[in-house]
Amino acid sequence: MHSMKRASLFALTLAMGLAVSAPGFAQDTAGTEQTVMVGGAAMYPSKNIVQNAVNSKDHTTLVAAVKAAGLVDTLSGPGPFTVFAPTNEAFAALPKGTVENLVKPQNKATLTKILTYHVVPGRYTGKDLMALVSKGGGKASLTTVEGEPLTVMQSGDALTVTDAKGGVAHVTIGDVMQSNGVIHVVDKVLMP
Repeated sequence: MHSMKRASLFALTLAMGLAVSAPGFAQDTAGTEQTVMVGGAAMYPSKNIVQNAVNSKDHTTLVAAVKAAGLVDTLSGPGPFTVFAPTNEAFAALPKGTVENLVKPQNKATLTKILTYHVVPGRYTGKDLMALVSKGGGKASLTTVEGEPLTVMQSGDALTVTDAKGGVAHVTIGDVMQSNGVIHVVDKVLMP
């Protein structure tokens, strides 16, 4: 028990040290993994989407929603998946009570539909997305796991993602590599 507490304290100290020493990128203690900092935590390419997301303090709402929808096993699976991951602020911008209502058991189907609309089969890095946008004459359409498309466009050096209702999300942190895909952090909840 004490060794677990000590290990947890060491891991927390290490994570804090990584966050202070490198605001964007950090390397693990073995020096072999290039990580990206998201929500104050290092995202390890050797871990899967769920294993990394649970450590981001900017994605606690998303993680709670994934658990409520029963998608933990899916997003822990081999994939690969490209996930456009809305931050807590993005969820907070929804009309008051929306999130609380969506995570109720009777709304699981609607919640699942919204969450799977943020997931695209395959591993699409920022470079891949930019190439698709260029090839598509300024925009690319990606079919989500939910079945409806998302439209990706270039905005300066960054990417935007437009949903079926015309809402536009900006990729704020791209190319967060995972063992089973890639996460692009977005500033808006996409709606099918």
